[in-house]
Amino acid sequence: MREISVDAIAADTAVPVVDVREQDEWDAGHVPHAIHIPMGEIVERLSEVPDGVAVICHSGGRSARVVQYLESQGYTAANVVGGTSAWIAAGHDVAR
Repeated sequence: MREISVDAIAADTAVPVVDVREQDEWDAGHVPHAIHIPMGEIVERLSEVPDGVAVICHSGGRSARVVQYLESQGYTAANVVGGTSAWIAAGHDVAR
């Protein structure tokens, strides 16, 4: 499984980011340029997921499972190491 750091997605906002957390987690704060598709909706919203996507959740567990699924569907995807927790800890901007 490919991995990408929070610093890499902060430095290159052209990398598409999909946040797979639940609505309340998203509302509490997210990567500003992320798209919100909760993990439970990935299958039915697959057409909204761009290829080459970085997938993020709170700490990396859910996003790793989503990356595995996306790869099985032919997507190029990467898991964001440390998730939103790492994003916040690194001091990157948070959208609400």
